[in-house]
Amino acid sequence: MIGSLILRVSARYLLWAALALAVFVLLRGHNEPGGGFIGGLIGALGFGFHALAHGGRETRRILRLDPIAWAGIGLLLATGAGLPALLVHGEPFLTQQWLGATPIGTTVAFDLGVFLVVVGFALAFLLPFLED
Repeated sequence: MIGSLILRVSARYLLWAALALAVFVLLRGHNEPGGGFIGGLIGALGFGFHALAHGGRETRRILRLDPIAWAGIGLLLATGAGLPALLVHGEPFLTQQWLGATPIGTTVAFDLGVFLVVVGFALAFLLPFLED
């Protein structure tokens, strides 16, 4: 943990700005460049900056779950996004399925799963180096 007051104060705002940008890139990625992987890297960067300023323990407290648990949830979500096509419609695994008449499909769930996997594994790698 670095003792700079400016770093500690700005890390809180940068975390939320990075998460907002990460969600924007995540949702934009369905139709344009972006998606779960790039959004996950941006989100992990925000958490990494927070851990640099406040320490890994404080960042783990904000996450509430272990980063590996976040990655596991993301893996289950990404895998689960492919199952409706296979089990319900008899189509190939990960074929896009729409949720009723909404413009939301299973690719959003897949991208969110990839986002959580990237954030989880990036923080699982980074946080041990930044713990107090």
